[in-house]
Amino acid sequence: MSAITQDRYGEALEVLSTGRVPVPDPGADEVLIEVAAAGVDQGTWHLVAGMPLVVRLGFGFRRPRNPVPGLDVSGTVVKCGEEVRDLAPGDAVFGIAKGSFAQYAVAKATKIVKRPDSLPELDAAGLAVSGITALQAVRDVARVSPGERVLVVGASGGVGSFAVQIAKSQGAEVVGVCSAGKADFVRSLGVDDVIDYRSESLDARGVGYDAIIDTGGANPLRALRSVLTERGRLVIVGAETGGKLIGGVDRQLRGVLLSMFSRQTIKTFIAAEKGESMTVLADMVDRGDVRVGLGATRPLQEAAAAIDDLRAGRSRGKTVLTV
Repeated sequence: MSAITQDRYGEALEVLSTGRVPVPDPGADEVLIEVAAAGVDQGTWHLVAGMPLVVRLGFGFRRPRNPVPGLDVSGTVVKCGEEVRDLAPGDAVFGIAKGSFAQYAVAKATKIVKRPDSLPELDAAGLAVSGITALQAVRDVARVSPGERVLVVGASGGVGSFAVQIAKSQGAEVVGVCSAGKADFVRSLGVDDVIDYRSESLDARGVGYDAIIDTGGANPLRALRSVLTERGRLVIVGAETGGKLIGGVDRQLRGVLLSMFSRQTIKTFIAAEKGESMTVLADMVDRGDVRVGLGATRPLQEAAAAIDDLRAGRSRGKTVLTV
């Protein structure tokens, strides 16, 4: 089958190429999916680049253990392992797979759900990874309540664009932080206000926020804490800054430590890839509470360029690759 492959870590434009690999065979608790589309996200870049270096402990020290990148997937089940009960060949599905940048990919059945008719195939490819992260950040970690003021830093990105909408669906007043060039896109998601980080400070509105969802990691912790209410909650969702060894983990740990000596709560988390979360997201899409903010649709062969655009900050919303 045709797939995007890599045999070493590095920047996407340098290490990714189109090649031929065998069709994978699903394990007992897995399904084989004919891929229609695959999403591009920051997690995929980390696995392609092998950065920060701590990533390599789990995914291959010298080279990627799985030569085909890609996590988000939308497609059709073609084969099921003998222990799979809730899915069958022919089911239209979406979720998280291993190596979705290919014509076929395998996935744990617990990380795949049926795609409702109301969720377009391309939209579904951009929903799982970023949507799950945003849902759990807003609902489970920040525990946003109706009437609260919420600041979403990085509101134009994959996770941020979902966080804005989910917080609004919880009844919150939401302010999004992004560049001026992406402000119209963020406003289209339903935010109450937008802060242009290049010309305004986080305290530009002169209000305190009950919760902050920080998806970028570029702002100093003190700047974020200064605009939190006395008992506000700061949720650090990953981080794209920091050193080569542990990246943004250092900042996350410092935040948790600071929280021990403050009434403010600073938390970080690793999103759980649960089918329940995907079902909730699909229901939210069906109700019109959430939409996938597709920024670009590109052919699979342009995967490297799509990842490069994401890293350079040229993308907005979700980028999806068609297979």
